[in-house]
Amino acid sequence: MKNFKVAFAALAISSAALFSFNEIQTTVIKGSITPVDKGVRAWALSPTDTLRADIQNGTFEIKDVKAGTYSIIIEAKEGYANTGRKDVVVSADSAVTDLGQITLQPK
Repeated sequence: MKNFKVAFAALAISSAALFSFNEIQTTVIKGSITPVDKGVRAWALSPTDTLRADIQNGTFEIKDVKAGTYSIIIEAKEGYANTGRKDVVVSADSAVTDLGQITLQPK
């Protein structure tokens, strides 16, 4: 009987520990660039995080983004200027933050 009580207590503590942690919600920042062949990478920067995604066919998706405020930098190929957006708010309530189309300017 004593072994049963100890095993039950251990099971209860283990179960409580497993369910006490909240899953961190993440989202996606996506967008497109023009001209489609002049972007290299998209960066999302915050005081606690730096994330990046390659630009393919003029589009990007930065995944596993935590809720917060980010600066987005579009890294451009030679001949074009890097472009940025400040104060992009990512909400845990939204699965995707769509930046729409971003235009790169020649240097």
